[in-house]
Amino acid sequence: MTPVALEWVARFGQHLAAERRMSRHTGSSYARDLAALVRFCDAQEIPAWAGLDAQHVRVFAAKSHASGLAPRSIQRRLSAVRSFFHFLIRERALQSNPAQDIRAPKVARRLPRTLDPDQMARLLELPGSGPLVARDRAMMELFYSSGLRLAELAGLDVGDVDLKDRTVRVLGKGEKTRIVPVGRLAVDALGKWAAERGVIAGVETAALFVGRGGARLGPRAIQARVAYWARRRGLPMHVHPHLFRHSFASHLLESSGDLRGVQELLGHSNLSTTQIYTHLDFQHLARIYDKAHPRARRKS
Repeated sequence: MTPVALEWVARFGQHLAAERRMSRHTGSSYARDLAALVRFCDAQEIPAWAGLDAQHVRVFAAKSHASGLAPRSIQRRLSAVRSFFHFLIRERALQSNPAQDIRAPKVARRLPRTLDPDQMARLLELPGSGPLVARDRAMMELFYSSGLRLAELAGLDVGDVDLKDRTVRVLGKGEKTRIVPVGRLAVDALGKWAAERGVIAGVETAALFVGRGGARLGPRAIQARVAYWARRRGLPMHVHPHLFRHSFASHLLESSGDLRGVQELLGHSNLSTTQIYTHLDFQHLARIYDKAHPRARRKS
């Protein structure tokens, strides 16, 4: 492709970082996807973005699939391409989006794994004392209590938590803020961490959760601490922060049946994203059916 065409890719990357404030990880994924598109255009001898039409994008998706790329990855790749062309239209470099109506192969929807309440209770019973144990207990209780994403918890400042009101203010995806309740045990754990936090945090440090050196604890470090405690507590599976969110949603939906309420608490923009948790509840509902339905009850 021409240098001018490649310059638009660089400008799009700057747009993602500065205007849309995408994470570095997401920005890197978009960059890889657009690099694949550039290689495709070079192979097809397409010198400029205006020369790419819908049929080209369809072939690009088909070749991605033929090379072994998973349907979910192709979906992400096409999403990156659509976003890029929307940017070109906004900048008046193009008039239409050739990727607008191109769809990836359907993805078999996988049910998220969860911990059952007994496993979660065992995980949260952290032995020992001291600032780091208090911090880890507070993080994990808050994950489960309020269903936070990893980035949401890592980004919390001290002022985001109101222990008296039992709420936490969260900055979620798309820079959307939501207020989420905090459970009694999480409030207790956060209170104990607040009493210990000054031992390792600087006076002017705003971050709620900090590491040994007093700086904000990053997502990778939080993942490592969760995995460490899961091993210590003898859980038979890999435990990661998002497992708390899945378990939070599943347990809350099982108890309340309020899908809309769970959607609000999770910060999902679409109800369809939340509905996946209804499938997790099927075995529980089946037991209720067998016990309660006149045609299903077993004779005593």
